[in-house]
Amino acid sequence: MKKFWLALAGMVLAFSACAAQITDGKQYTTLANPVQGEPQVLEFFSFYCPHCYQFEHVLHVSDNVKKKLPEGVKMTKYHVEFLGPLGKQLSQAWAVAIALGVEEKISSPMFDAVQKTQTINNVDDIRKVFIDAGVKPEEYDAAWNSFVVKSLVAQQEKAAADLQLQGVPAMFVNGKYQLNPQGMDTSNMDTFIQEYANTVNFLVEKK
Repeated sequence: MKKFWLALAGMVLAFSACAAQITDGKQYTTLANPVQGEPQVLEFFSFYCPHCYQFEHVLHVSDNVKKKLPEGVKMTKYHVEFLGPLGKQLSQAWAVAIALGVEEKISSPMFDAVQKTQTINNVDDIRKVFIDAGVKPEEYDAAWNSFVVKSLVAQQEKAAADLQLQGVPAMFVNGKYQLNPQGMDTSNMDTFIQEYANTVNFLVEKK
């Protein structure tokens, strides 16, 4: 039993040391103009962005962040429209995915279609990814021009503008802090992923 408590104490001390090393200007920056009302943890991405593909599907940073979040805290993902010829249409498609609750079904095949097979040339190609992922055609068509989807598109655009987004992937916490991957340890990918997730968790609980 004593060994267990010693081990637990060691873990707590290790976490405290890690938290103590997370500093403004290094792993994150405090925004000069915080934005009220944004999702607690907000990630921006684009299906056209190769770094976003690596971030999401090779390093699985987002998944690791989600696992570390305190109970009741959710991560929201918004698509940006300033990259690629169909950026605006893909932002609308992502809004459809959010509205239908199929983000996880759509993310990988859409990334593959845009970046690997390069089979996304028009809105019909985008629609096909949804249908192939199991979304009913009538559900997709009904959602595409729905009020809910239009509102979600506007929400994504407004958040990017309000937070003065410069590029992707990018993650913000409480509309006040932006993660800074360049300030993290990239000598080892596991270390980087852990530090990134720990920083998000630290900022969520920061007063």
